Amino acid sequence: MTQAHHTQARYAFVKARWHADIVDRALDGFLELIPAGQVDVFDVPGAFELPLFARDLAATGRYAAVAAAAFVVDGGIYRHDFVAQAVVDGLMRAGMDTGVPVLSVSLTPHHYQETDHHNAIFRAHFVEKGREAARAALMIGKSRAALAA
Repeated sequence: MTQAHHTQARYAFVKARWHADIVDRALDGFLELIPAGQVDVFDVPGAFELPLFARDLAATGRYAAVAAAAFVVDGGIYRHDFVAQAVVDGLMRAGMDTGVPVLSVSLTPHHYQETDHHNAIFRAHFVEKGREAARAALMIGKSRAALAA
């Protein structure tokens, strides 16, 4: 892949809508490093829907990488750790099945309360996680290009 081709690479970014005010900050961080014109953004209802949609996006062959963002917290009704594990396993499987990198920006904090303090902490953390996903997408693309050369 030439540098010109690399700069034209397309990326998909999928966001779960639960806690959208926090999760959307990951896209902000991602777009700090990858131009918005190269990123197609999609929303899904929650974290559990991410793997299937990420797999479908990866399978199109349009994207150099797919990033998937969610915030899975203990809502007191179900074991959030099981949901988080299923999501991360599914995202990994989506990447392995399609050959397209599927990056997880899915976080499961041990302690979260809907307070201004916690929300501010996790919003900032999601910005950084978005940057990390963008760095990973770019690095994987560069490494795969070198491998193909």
